[in-house]
Amino acid sequence: MAATLRIQSDWSQALRRDEGEAWLSCRSPGKPTLYGSLTRRGLSTEGVPDIAASEGFVVGEVTKKSILVSCPHENVSTKFLAPYTTFCRIHQKSITCLDISSGGGLGVSTSTDGTMKIWQAANGEIRRLLEGHVYDVNCCRFFPSGLVVLSGGMDAQLKIWSAEDASCVVTFKGHKGGILDTAIVDRGRNVLSCSRDGTARLWDCGKAACLGVIADCGSPVNGIAVGTADNSLNLGTPEKAPSEREVGTEGKILLLAREDKKLQGVGLQSRQPVFLFVGSDAFNCCAFLSSTYILAGTQDGNIYQLDVRNTNSPIQVIHRSGAPVLSLLPYRDGFIASQGDGTCFIVQQDLDYVLDLTEADCDPVYKVASWEKQIYTCCRDGIVRRYQLPDL
Repeated sequence: MAATLRIQSDWSQALRRDEGEAWLSCRSPGKPTLYGSLTRRGLSTEGVPDIAASEGFVVGEVTKKSILVSCPHENVSTKFLAPYTTFCRIHQKSITCLDISSGGGLGVSTSTDGTMKIWQAANGEIRRLLEGHVYDVNCCRFFPSGLVVLSGGMDAQLKIWSAEDASCVVTFKGHKGGILDTAIVDRGRNVLSCSRDGTARLWDCGKAACLGVIADCGSPVNGIAVGTADNSLNLGTPEKAPSEREVGTEGKILLLAREDKKLQGVGLQSRQPVFLFVGSDAFNCCAFLSSTYILAGTQDGNIYQLDVRNTNSPIQVIHRSGAPVLSLLPYRDGFIASQGDGTCFIVQQDLDYVLDLTEADCDPVYKVASWEKQIYTCCRDGIVRRYQLPDL
């Protein structure tokens, strides 16, 4: 794996002052870490800080919220981004999940302070409190309409809420353990959930009924993702004809990130296994990059990229640190990943540098959501951060 550049988490504040300094490091597997620093020498005529790097590092483009640093010896470059805005008042404690509505106007988040809230994405102002789960809520997401929220909790309940008046319109019961992740099929007449009880279930929103257990793994399912499968893939045939309440499951594959170090693909309509890949540690999260390429992240810091048509060996394994990979989000021509050591980074096919979303200092970044060029992260430090991406 390539070398990894790191920077002091509050570098943008540190470099605001004249003579301000921020540390840098470049870690390469099997070699001693190279340490260095950035020093501010003043302001350029355009009002942008003039930053110099110590030996072994080179500074590229600098703006008020970003700095491009490279380590030529290791042939690695990273653009570090500071948040555009931070929202500290949404929750009192660690924020475990968040999502942004399809129109970009609203956010929803869950916290270990026991609350789930809807807020304005522009300023973090709280609009609604969604109350009804017993114990902590683990996951939340907007339906494609942006007007409805799906949540899953430690109380083994899955709930649907109106974002407009905060009413709980549907409660699904059937899981025997806390719900760890959810997914929405197409526009949302059917939804999916996975749980500590080892199952993934398909639900009918209109009738608040379970349409079936898609998989029973005997091990907690930490994350799921649903996607359209490549045409050449044999998804199997259902043993009995699907209910007419099942909408949009045909031709789809469900990914299961399992605690027992397995990543599984199951035909959503057929309920038949499609593949099983064994990783280095428990899988925490998974995502579709396309109908053929998938990503999955493990507890020991590996991000596997696989081709669903042949999962015998990964296309690549990205390993930036040994910290757990906590979330993966497809983004443009690549993805955004967040880890348990506070790092959050963006990889794009046509960019020769990694984008690093900074400021979380060793606190896990649990989830990432995007709306156009704005990226939102939530963290154990109780802060939602919003980053404004440059033109990629």
